[in-house]
Order: sequence, then C-alpha cells, then structure tokens
Amino acid sequence: MTIAIGEPIPQATLKTPTEDGTREIATTEVFAGRKVVLFGVPGAFTPTCSQNHLPGFLDHNDEIRAKGVDEIAVLAVNDHHVMKAWQKATGAEGRILFLADGNGDFTKALGLDVDLAVAGLGTRSRRFSMIVEDGVVKLLNVEEKPGLPDKSSAETILAAL
Repeated sequence: MTIAIGEPIPQATLKTPTEDGTREIATTEVFAGRKVVLFGVPGAFTPTCSQNHLPGFLDHNDEIRAKGVDEIAVLAVNDHHVMKAWQKATGAEGRILFLADGNGDFTKALGLDVDLAVAGLGTRSRRFSMIVEDGVVKLLNVEEKPGLPDKSSAETILAAL
C-alpha cells in the first residue's frame, strides 16, 4: 500500500555519499524536525532521470530552499557507488542529498516500488516527489508513467510550497 498524506515516513537506513566516502543515514536523521523535499527516480543515469527530473531540482534549488525547505533529497534503488558517481556527474554535491536504497527496502516500505523487470531493470522506485515535514508526508505526487516527470517535477513542488 502506498504511503499517504498524513502518514509518517517509515524508519530505514539508507546510504549517502559524502566527501569522506559513503555513510549510513537513518530516515529519522533526514526527516525529523525538518522540512524535506524528497523525489524518487527509477534509476541513476537513466535518460529521463538525468536529463529532465534531477536537473529541475538543481535549477530551482535556491527557490525551493527559499520557501523554508531544509533539504532536497533524491532516492533511487541503486547502490551507493552508483549514486556517488551520479552525484559527481551531475555537479549536485552539496545541493541535493543522494540516498541509495540498494535493496529497495525503504522504497517498498513507502509502497512506491515498481517491477521494471520487463525492461531489464528489476525492482525500482516509481517516479515521485513529496514534501515531508517533521517526518510526516504533507504532499505526494506519483507519476503514472515512469518516463514523464510532470506531477513530480521541481516546478510542481515549487508551486505547492
């Protein structure tokens, strides 16, 4: 079942790249006492994710933060090595928090997993965006088609803030 507005973010441990390597990060550390924009993508380096979805959050980073957002984070069912390489390739270091959900456990707990085995991708995240305040979902936008970042775009988030 998909997480709903008003529900708390599930507790999980993810991995995030840092200047000193990769570290584990608890969802409580990311979301507790903070206003966070989280967006999920089917995969790092995939065309729509790299050319359309992530760039919007980079382009509108300052505007989103000016609306009181403490953190902008991207989630993908990829390992932390891939997420670190994607972070570096996009120039997003220090601007977007990259969260690796290697086994998809957190994504499944959110109910936002999708089976993309037909495309050779296995279980991945649906394309989504959400606003989370103090660990509670305040807004959730889930795309019907993974190739279109319309509902889950940075512009949609910015308009909702």
